[in-house]
Amino acid sequence: MDGIFDRLDGFVYILPALLISITFHELAHGFVAYKLGDPTAKQMGRLTLNPIKHIDPTGLMMLFFFRFGWAKPVPYNPNYFKNRKQGTLLVSLAGPVMNIFIALLSIIWIVATNGIGIEFTGMLLQFNILFAIFNMIPVPPLDGSKIVASLLPDRLEAYFWQYERYGYLVLLVLALTGIISKIIVPAYNVVSYGLIYLVQIFI
Repeated sequence: MDGIFDRLDGFVYILPALLISITFHELAHGFVAYKLGDPTAKQMGRLTLNPIKHIDPTGLMMLFFFRFGWAKPVPYNPNYFKNRKQGTLLVSLAGPVMNIFIALLSIIWIVATNGIGIEFTGMLLQFNILFAIFNMIPVPPLDGSKIVASLLPDRLEAYFWQYERYGYLVLLVLALTGIISKIIVPAYNVVSYGLIYLVQIFI
């Protein structure tokens, strides 16, 4: 997977695939929050397909230098939700679910067209699976941390968020020690083969 960043001749495909993956991931968060009654993302201009609104410069730099990164988190106010924890869970899941959906569409396209445009579609597939898996890691500010917190009892949830400020440091340590790769690579293989198998069943 590191090779997708090392192919300079493929940069014309890498950048659009990366921006699409980031944009739809964050848009999904904001859209679900909006549908649950929270206007925050809309008021801040985050319900948009403009990738510039969703890019975090530090996260993008980390992606290219350390092979992992993040977008600018979509703001939301759980106080608008009828059920705070349920709403938080749905909003947090929306991004990774969107990425898996795009990955699934990418596989369908590749199979149905016998690989037409596979340079771009293949990278779109890889990025979206990677985004989905990486964001499910339960370390702040990633979606996985919010999913875990929404499932915890209130007392444990408050205790969990006391360590939120250390999230970026933890992610950096995990990246530098190679632990993130040991988590993501096996999960990537499972998800990609699972999606391919699913598509083959129906096509």
